[in-house]
Amino acid sequence: MSSNNRPPTIADVAQRAGVSIATVSRVLNDKTYVAAFTAGHVRDAIAELDYRPRAAARTLASRKTNTIGLLLPEISGAFFQPLLRGVEASAGDAGYDLQIHTTRNPYLHNNFRRPLGEHNTDGLLVFTDSLDAKELIRLHSIGFPVVLLHQSPPQFIQMPVVTIENQSGAQKIVDHLIEIHNRRRIVFLLGQDSHEDSLWREKGYRVALKSHAIRFDPSLVAPGGFNRDQAKETILQILLDGLEFDAIFTGDDDAATGVLEALHHAGMRVPQDIAVVGFDDAPFSRYLTPPLTTIRAPTEEVGRTAISQLLKLIHGEKYDPITLLPTELVIRSSCGCQGE
Repeated sequence: MSSNNRPPTIADVAQRAGVSIATVSRVLNDKTYVAAFTAGHVRDAIAELDYRPRAAARTLASRKTNTIGLLLPEISGAFFQPLLRGVEASAGDAGYDLQIHTTRNPYLHNNFRRPLGEHNTDGLLVFTDSLDAKELIRLHSIGFPVVLLHQSPPQFIQMPVVTIENQSGAQKIVDHLIEIHNRRRIVFLLGQDSHEDSLWREKGYRVALKSHAIRFDPSLVAPGGFNRDQAKETILQILLDGLEFDAIFTGDDDAATGVLEALHHAGMRVPQDIAVVGFDDAPFSRYLTPPLTTIRAPTEEVGRTAISQLLKLIHGEKYDPITLLPTELVIRSSCGCQGE
C-alpha cells in the first residue's frame, strides 16, 4: 500500500520500478515487447506495492480505436475554423481519425446519451460548455484521456487544459486605447456566461482601467455573447439609453461586426467618434470597414497543442497541467491608428 493509505497507482509502480507509466502499461497488457529485465522490475514493484489495476482501466487500455473525439457546443462563426484545422491536421499526422460532435442540443440534458466517449474513441478534446462536470468526473474516474479547451477542470480533478493568454491580451488592447488614443469611457462586451475566456478578458479590462486610475463603471459592461446580432442590439440599446462612451472593446471579432453595424446605423464614425477593438484576429477582421484592431489568438495552435497533450495521456506519458499560449496586439485603423 502507498503512502496516506490510498490504493497504489500505476504512477507509484512506475516510480518504484524506475520506468515510465507507458512501460508499466505494456507489461500489464502483455501486448508489446518489454525487455525481460525491465519487465521483472515492474512485476516486482507490482508485488511489493500490491498494485491491482482497475478492471475499467485495463479494458480501456486494451481497446484501441485509433480515433480521437472532439466535443464542441457548435460550429459557427469564424473562430472554430482554425481550431478544427489544427486538431484535424495534428490528429491525422499522428495516425488518428477524428470524430466531431456538437452538444448544443438535448445531449447536455441527457447524460445517458454519449455519442463520443470510451466506447468509440481513445480520448476526447472537450471545448468549454460542451460537457458537464458530472460527466468529466466520470471519465476521470475510469482513467479515460480528456484534454480541456478554454476551460478549467472540475474542482479537485486534474485534467490538462489548453487555452490562451486572455487576460494579458485584453489588458494590452485596453492599455492601447487609453495610452495612445486617450479613451477613458470604454464599453466592454461580455461573452457567454459559461465561457472562461470572457471572464479573463473582463479581468484584463479591469486591470487596465485600474492601472490608469480610471474608475470601473459597471454601466459600461454589457452582454455581447461573442455574437454579431447580440452585440449589435446591445450597442443600439446603449445608444438609445444615452450612455456616454468613446470606445468599445467588443469581446471578440464576431461581436465587432455587429458593433460596427450598430454604430454605422446610428451615424457614428469609427474611429473618429468611437474607437472599436476586438479579440481573436479572425480572417475577416482586416477586411472590415475600418479594418479592426484586435488581439491575435493562436487558435490553430490551441488545436495542435491539445492533440499533443491528449496523445501524451493516451500513451501514459507526462503531460502539462495547463498550457497558456501567447496572444499578440494587431494594430489596424479602427482604434485610430494608421495600422495595416
